[in-house]
Amino acid sequence: MSTMPSGLETASREDLLALIGVLHEQNTALRQHLAQQTEEITRLKAENEQLRADNARLTTRVAQLERRLGRNSGNSSLPPSSDLFDKPERAPAKKSARKRGRQPGAEGFGLPMVENPDQVHDHLPATCTGCHAELDPASSIGYQRRQVRDIPLVTVQVSEHRAHTCACQCGSITQAAMPQELAASPSSYGPHLRTLAVYLLVFQHIPVERTAQLINDLTGAKVSTGWVSHLLGEAHALVSDSLNLIRALLTLAHVLHADETTTRIKDQRCWLHVACNEHLTLLGLAPRSRAGANTLGVLPGFTGTLVHDSLALYSGYTCAHQLCGAHLIRELTAAEQDHPGQHWHRQIRSALATLAREAGRVRCGQAEHIPAGVLLAQGELFHHGIAVGLSCHPRAQGRKQSPARNLLERLRERAEQVLGFSDRPHLVPFTNNLAERALRPLKTQVKISGCHQSRQGAAAWLGVRSYIDSARKHGVSAFEALRRAFTGQLWMPPIPASA
Repeated sequence: MSTMPSGLETASREDLLALIGVLHEQNTALRQHLAQQTEEITRLKAENEQLRADNARLTTRVAQLERRLGRNSGNSSLPPSSDLFDKPERAPAKKSARKRGRQPGAEGFGLPMVENPDQVHDHLPATCTGCHAELDPASSIGYQRRQVRDIPLVTVQVSEHRAHTCACQCGSITQAAMPQELAASPSSYGPHLRTLAVYLLVFQHIPVERTAQLINDLTGAKVSTGWVSHLLGEAHALVSDSLNLIRALLTLAHVLHADETTTRIKDQRCWLHVACNEHLTLLGLAPRSRAGANTLGVLPGFTGTLVHDSLALYSGYTCAHQLCGAHLIRELTAAEQDHPGQHWHRQIRSALATLAREAGRVRCGQAEHIPAGVLLAQGELFHHGIAVGLSCHPRAQGRKQSPARNLLERLRERAEQVLGFSDRPHLVPFTNNLAERALRPLKTQVKISGCHQSRQGAAAWLGVRSYIDSARKHGVSAFEALRRAFTGQLWMPPIPASA
């Protein structure tokens, strides 16, 4: 039998009811406090989840910013001139035992003496050093030779052309025609001076005002900046027939390189496109789209192999494709820097580098073809590296993927376009460097002379530069190509037998 506490045995009913009321109030307060604590815990959990999401987002953002800050010419498409603070790490150069300067046994490059100089200056002593008698020039018994190479002082020579009018015995009067290369004005500058001005503007990247000053200082011809600027459009019109043939030959070529870069016209950003191969170059302004690339008049009808940097606008053309290996190598280098603990990027890069080296030996004539064993082994390494990389970087939800995932999917889905150079090493190159080199003159022009002030002037400059670069690929100097254009003997690219 239970016993009640001694204090409650003597408590009255009212005291017990009062105690129960107090306990009830305490219980209610505790329940309210527990509800508040539960609500606070729920809120803190939500905040914690939000902080986790924000932390993950900021971590990803920091990684993206660090990746962007670490971009250089070794892991992206940026030019070497942009490597100001974060230069790509390169293996230290091996010290050579050779001394600096000309090596023993190396061929010299001194000026050789010529047998028939343009001018001969005889220097004879006036008097004898013994008896001080005058010496006759016929007393010479020998001489020492010294030859000096120099250019004559350039001065403007004025030539007058007179178109005579003749009267015949029949009563008719006939007037001779002026040469076609002469301007319609009574007094004008000749083709050689016009050639020099355009040569300085387009090939040497000298600004208009300095070109006029240079011509004035060298030749004495007081040309104006307006005359110099006008010559660019005149030269573009003169070389238009050659540009049309260049466009047609590029369309019929077996291999074509295409690329694009930015430029500025006044304060507007514009895009510059190039289509070229080892023999010809064509530059043009157009938007960065497939319609813009079509304005060059080459890609729509091209049926050969197009080498490019996997930009989306090129993928729609029905020709064969070769993705630039140099771009892929740089992307794999960036992936190695972002994921140093993984190995798939080094494996893929090693396979591509080995195949590129073997293809280079074939192109140089050191081998007839890439050995089948090398093709099989490096191909397996390439595809195995992609499979390992995809397992390390599973696809995320949504459309946006990580740079590594995008690179791996592109390598997997376009493997034939990546490795196509190894099937035809004689014909298809590994990189798109030829197109990138063709775009560098415009960057040099902008750095030295500034941007163009009109689309018409920029188009004229690009047309003349295309003509010059194509001529130089065939062994014709820039000045000679322009001289032929201004003298009515326009240089035209030779038509290959395969065309």
